[in-house]
Amino acid sequence: MTRRLKIRLCLLLTGALALAGPACRREPAEVTRALDFDSFVPVYNRHIAGWIKDQQEFTDKEVAKTEQELAHAEGPAKESLTARLEALRRDQEKWRFRLGLGDYLKFGKPEDIPADLVWQTGMDEPEIGDPAAEKGGVFRRYIPTFPPTIRPFGDNSNNSFRGDIYDYIDLPLVSLHPETMKEIPGLAREWALSADGRTIYFRIDPEARYSDGVPVRARDFLTGIYLKVSDDIVNPYHKQFYREEFAQVAMYDDLTLSVTLPQARLYAAALAGAIQPSPPHFYQEYGPDYAERYQWRFPPTTGAYEVLPEDIVKGASITQTRVKDWWAKDRKYYRHRFNPDKIVHTVVRDESKAFELFRAGELDTFYLTRPANWYEKSEIDPVYKGYIERVTFYNRYPKVPLGLYLNVTKPLLDNRDIRIGIHHSMNWQKVIEVMYRGDYQRLNAFNEGYPLFSDPSIRARPFSIDLAREAFGKAGFTTEGRDGILMKPDGTRLSLAVTYPSQPNYERMFAILREEAKACGFELRLDGLEFTVAYKKEMQKQHEIAFGSWLIQPPVPDFHQFLHSSNAFDDKGNLKPQTNNLFVWGRPDTDALAEQVRNARSEEELRNATRILQHIIHDEAIFVPGFSVDFVRIGSWRWVRWPDSENTRFSPPVVYDPHESFVFWVDEEIQAETRAARRSGKSFGENTRVVDEYRLTAEAEPAPAAEP
Repeated sequence: MTRRLKIRLCLLLTGALALAGPACRREPAEVTRALDFDSFVPVYNRHIAGWIKDQQEFTDKEVAKTEQELAHAEGPAKESLTARLEALRRDQEKWRFRLGLGDYLKFGKPEDIPADLVWQTGMDEPEIGDPAAEKGGVFRRYIPTFPPTIRPFGDNSNNSFRGDIYDYIDLPLVSLHPETMKEIPGLAREWALSADGRTIYFRIDPEARYSDGVPVRARDFLTGIYLKVSDDIVNPYHKQFYREEFAQVAMYDDLTLSVTLPQARLYAAALAGAIQPSPPHFYQEYGPDYAERYQWRFPPTTGAYEVLPEDIVKGASITQTRVKDWWAKDRKYYRHRFNPDKIVHTVVRDESKAFELFRAGELDTFYLTRPANWYEKSEIDPVYKGYIERVTFYNRYPKVPLGLYLNVTKPLLDNRDIRIGIHHSMNWQKVIEVMYRGDYQRLNAFNEGYPLFSDPSIRARPFSIDLAREAFGKAGFTTEGRDGILMKPDGTRLSLAVTYPSQPNYERMFAILREEAKACGFELRLDGLEFTVAYKKEMQKQHEIAFGSWLIQPPVPDFHQFLHSSNAFDDKGNLKPQTNNLFVWGRPDTDALAEQVRNARSEEELRNATRILQHIIHDEAIFVPGFSVDFVRIGSWRWVRWPDSENTRFSPPVVYDPHESFVFWVDEEIQAETRAARRSGKSFGENTRVVDEYRLTAEAEPAPAAEP
């Protein structure tokens, strides 16, 4: 999930921690620990109803205000106000619809379910993985840091390790096939959409079980919402997410529930079906001390791997164990996946040390995408003799928007000509050639690489001293100082700082960019900071230029968190911290388009809105595209097998990291054979290959759209 605007949600909940009074000898009140879900529901329903009414009143006032302004507007201002008014009227309809639904958390009856629903099963998509996959063995990886908690939600839970034990493991109601991007079943056996496309009904698979054998029930999904939005935890993201993204969650019997979205959307079943159940029996001690009490307790999972108490070695390792008699082990889409009996994650804080462990056969795979790892470090005996096999795998994951985010509220950067000049003064191609051996490519646009929704006609502005100086000249920087940096006649220097996480790779990269920019008359000051310090500075919107990237989950690009004015300014017009709008950009037309992308009902509507937004980002020059990689390079000891079947070549294509799909397996016979060969010196011959069956080429991409 992506980060969104963080708003504190104040609820009146029972079971709160009582505060001791001022008397010096008064004993502290005992903390109540109980899953007080029944008391929570009416309080929360009233809270959501009140919040919706507040939003409705605010929207009505904004509509009236905008109508008055529009009556006297002309030219571009009229167009902007018209777009804003259309968006506000859509909001009016949304609030009316939500108020008409009734309770946010609803307990219905089976007879409330429409009788004319068309139920879908999603069983027509190809298998995932290889039928030759074997169960068993131990798979060994490394993690650079030990996680601060293994809780799935609450303070510090959104750490880099949560994907390995939750996000890639737990089954949603409905997910997307990692090749076709069609909806496939998870916990739901079937699902159906209401006539207006806003409500999705789910029938839970009767065999669905948690890892401790307890059946999954519809009520568990409502319980899951309660646990995440309760004031017993620090969890501002989920509080806003559930309030804004879902209009109602209802259960009708033990195996049937529905999720209503505020507006009908493309991929509605997958969006609504992403909610997760929480086992009530595990959270019976839930309360104000949740964070401490459950810090190292792994909840029963619906997925294939669990973490047993004895397999948490704090500071050293965490091991996942395959669930015995996992309920979905024979289900299509899952039967050839999640194969090793155990997955061991060992903490190795230094990457060079981790590579040496991999070289010694103590780790089973290693990322080799970085050129130094692929070329120099791989020139080793285990590779020459075929003990370690290397693969370049071309995936179809959308390109990460890595580059420079320009804060348009800062002096100089509020001038479009300056921003265009910066584009032309960044020699990314030299970075690619010098640091990455020409293996990487220039990124061309924000949210590039979505075959249906990106516009391949957009090309990144090239490095050009002449074009950069021309743009800077239009902004009034016409005089060159003694150090070669351009100035205005009043002495203002063309100088801006770029904030980035300080690490050797980036320091070298920005040294190149700084020197090339100087030739264009632009001083790029380097503001390399420790990662958390850089992140905090950017979240406070104190940067001028920020270097970074964001992993945006397919199949739909995301613009709202990066462009919408609600993520740039608060109601008083102050800069809003803790959002991903690092451009600090806000404009009525882009607000309307970002909302249209979020709520699109058809591919055509989504395609049109995303391509217009891509052009606005390019034309306004607020994002300087860096570089991209359309492949992953992995080294594997030869006992780690990857699919080579009709349905899956090495890995499904729509993955950022092939490990995420869990289609690999450990062949213990080959493992014994390889270890014996290492002792005797036997060679299997070097094995380096390219898997490009899924590679998107220019011929395979949709034709460029006409200029918006």
